[in-house]
Amino acid sequence: MRIRGFYLALMVVGVIMGLLLAVQFRLTRDIQETPPVKQTQSLAAQVNALREERDTLQKQVRDLRDQLDRAAAGPNLESMKEELNRVRVQAGLVEVTGPGVEVTLNDSNVEVKPGENPNLYVLHDEDVLKIINELKAAGAEAMSINGQRMLATSEIRCIGPTILTNHNQRLTPPFVISAIGNPDTMINALQMRGGVVEQLQFWGIQVGVKKVAQVTVPAYTPGVRFDYARPVKEGGEKG
Repeated sequence: MRIRGFYLALMVVGVIMGLLLAVQFRLTRDIQETPPVKQTQSLAAQVNALREERDTLQKQVRDLRDQLDRAAAGPNLESMKEELNRVRVQAGLVEVTGPGVEVTLNDSNVEVKPGENPNLYVLHDEDVLKIINELKAAGAEAMSINGQRMLATSEIRCIGPTILTNHNQRLTPPFVISAIGNPDTMINALQMRGGVVEQLQFWGIQVGVKKVAQVTVPAYTPGVRFDYARPVKEGGEKG
């Protein structure tokens, strides 16, 4: 009887302990799954990740400062300045001057006859783009349109009677395209038989092309920002 009572008591204790553990487990799980707790855990994970990113960026800043200090004290400073200036010129971040051409474009002054499509006699964004592409193909080193520097990322889009470029710069005709390069090469490319100028003039579009001894192309004024491009480190590793 004593042994039987002992096993019975042991069983009762086991059942109670099992119930307590089950209740504790459920309470812990419910607490962890409540929105405030989950949000707190998520925020804590984000904070830790941002701290690690901050530490990595701080290390990169220290390394770059060390490189800058070594470069400033080194013998190659002058050549680095020349390289930086060359890159800034290519990026369109500085004003440049040189021989080139000036192309003026405006709508047709031909009277539209009844039944004809008036759009054929109006200057469009694609017409301006054709001139710009022809100048690039002819070796233009720097270009601007109505004082706006043209980069590889500069768009030419039609917005009603105007065109939009450099994200939010609205330009109205006449459009004056200034290009620095070999004047003769660019003029010959534009005025070749069957070329873009002849095509536009067929519809009466006003096109003026002249050689200029000294063309000034201003610097690109809008900020340059890269959302997706990242520099590649030595060895091909992306930054």
